[in-house]
Amino acid sequence: MKSGLSKLLTVRWLGQVVDGIFQSALASFVLFSPERQANPVAAALAFSVVLLPYSVVGPYVGTLLDRFSRQRIVQFSNFARAANLLIIAFLIKQSSTGLLLTFFVLIAFGINRLILAGLSAGLPLVVFKERLVVANALAVTGGTIGVVIGGGIGIGAKKIFDLHLSSDRSDALIILTASLGYFLAGILVRRLRRFEIGPKDLEKTQQDAGWKEMIEGFQILRSHGDSLRGIIATAIQRGGLTSLTMMVLLLERNTYHNPSNPDAGLSGFAAMLTIAGCGIALGAFMSPYLVRRLGRHLWIRIAMVVGTPSLLLYIILPSVYTLGVAAFALALCGQAVKVTNDALVQRKIHDEFRGRVFSFYDMAVNAAIVSGAFVAAFVLPRSGESTALPLIIFGAYAATSLFLLRQSIFSERSLPTTE
Repeated sequence: MKSGLSKLLTVRWLGQVVDGIFQSALASFVLFSPERQANPVAAALAFSVVLLPYSVVGPYVGTLLDRFSRQRIVQFSNFARAANLLIIAFLIKQSSTGLLLTFFVLIAFGINRLILAGLSAGLPLVVFKERLVVANALAVTGGTIGVVIGGGIGIGAKKIFDLHLSSDRSDALIILTASLGYFLAGILVRRLRRFEIGPKDLEKTQQDAGWKEMIEGFQILRSHGDSLRGIIATAIQRGGLTSLTMMVLLLERNTYHNPSNPDAGLSGFAAMLTIAGCGIALGAFMSPYLVRRLGRHLWIRIAMVVGTPSLLLYIILPSVYTLGVAAFALALCGQAVKVTNDALVQRKIHDEFRGRVFSFYDMAVNAAIVSGAFVAAFVLPRSGESTALPLIIFGAYAATSLFLLRQSIFSERSLPTTE
């Protein structure tokens, strides 16, 4: 293991713990406040507001990551989002729910995607290639678990603060704490050398910025069709998980708990996320071993569908328990797909194009998440009770594995690589 890996992981994990703290306060303010009723459209808009705009700025993010020091970008981005959260904390303290709050939330999540894309693009430079799957399992899974832990910290802190402060002031104080966490993450980035996480060949990246370079990155992906197919499959998988998350949110908020008691709904939602977090950890733990036994391509194909019977179980026996089984199984499989495909893309794409490719990767995943949110908004009632949505997710995952990832077009031998 190279020394830079531990420094990169520290920055990523700390940042994502703080992400969880921030997101728990934001969810409490937007969806779990007593005066604000959660419904499918509101939840879908919440997902869209924080994700869809990144699909517009993504090409320029990729250009930055392939042209300038990624270490400097990640450092200053952490400082920028720390300052941005100070503004958000002030607006929430004032109970602002208008366009101004939306604007600064957009900035916060856009900066977050820039940081994660930069760290993902730089990961192969601080780890030996044969250890990429393990390194991705550590980075992505540790980060995801960090978000869950941070969410739990945020929810616990809110319960304490609510004893002495109004709900909005509690949320503002939690976001203020998150701002300090992002500032600390920015300081820790300084442990990495200026070009330790790339880009390596700056003289090769003097090209036009924006969409032109994004298209060039996409052309590179077209010559590595297995990476492109893996990205699309990951996006579909994430879109399905978003739909399921919305269903869980509405069930916990409006069905499994009294809608007039949003704190109970928030606690139930947090418990379900903890169950999913356990699945995420197991999926990452299993993946390096199964990649060695089965290969990346076969394991991705299997992981797309092996958890889907849990959806049928929920349809047959709908309850909070079978929903928990589905959350665990699909989170496990989703993390297996993500960490394995991340390693596949990192191994096959040259560092010269890696920033643009990971920006495209993020754009594809974000677009799928937004699509999944709106599919759920169209299908789900306010209660969250539905058999149609689990069937749609089941069908999408099965079709992806059988057609998009079929062995004849998705295998180590099917397309050329840069190796």
